[in-house]
Amino acid sequence: MEGFTKNRYWVVRHGKSIPNETGVIVSSMENGKLEKYKLASQGINQAQLAGQLFFKELKENGIPLENVRICYSPFSRTTHTAQVVASVLDLSLDAPQCKVYEDLRERYFGPSFELQSHDKYSEIWDLDEKDPFMKPEGGESVADVVSRLTSALVQIESEFQGCAILIVSHGDPLQILQTILNAARKQGAPGGGDLASRIEAIKVPSVLSQHRKHALETGQLRAVI
Repeated sequence: MEGFTKNRYWVVRHGKSIPNETGVIVSSMENGKLEKYKLASQGINQAQLAGQLFFKELKENGIPLENVRICYSPFSRTTHTAQVVASVLDLSLDAPQCKVYEDLRERYFGPSFELQSHDKYSEIWDLDEKDPFMKPEGGESVADVVSRLTSALVQIESEFQGCAILIVSHGDPLQILQTILNAARKQGAPGGGDLASRIEAIKVPSVLSQHRKHALETGQLRAVI
């Protein structure tokens, strides 16, 4: 793990959102940013709890609050979650410590899934298991999400050093993020290798098709590296 990343990483999936409650897939940027799709009241409680758990882990690890960075997706449900977590830490989303990254957005499942029932997720995950490079029609494949998550990580790593980074994102992107970080860490690389090269080396079907193993509940916090 030494020298693998310049920062320590935690992830939190957004709290239970109104789309979660109503069982609707909201994955396009256009819909995702709408206020009507932010957190449900249960989700606000989950985000507060995640903030408290994160604060506890920071204290246990002796990490001062000035070393914390909150990096979040621009969707309303993730922005809302980041705001609640930040307030638990006595921060505001306007603070320089909090930053939105478009590449942390939800995976776009395509027009035939958008605003449809959550029951259709299983169709996408079956496709992912067969071929993580195959896109749902008009949407993003697992490999597409890996590419933009790699861009986000490279950007975060270039901007911050020695920080505790909390990534506030969505179910599929966070499953995929954990998959690639775990595989890249295990794989190692001759001479270390930069993060992007390590991820590129494990961008293969046998690794990417396994992302469901890293599923998170709504509002769940997890230390990654």
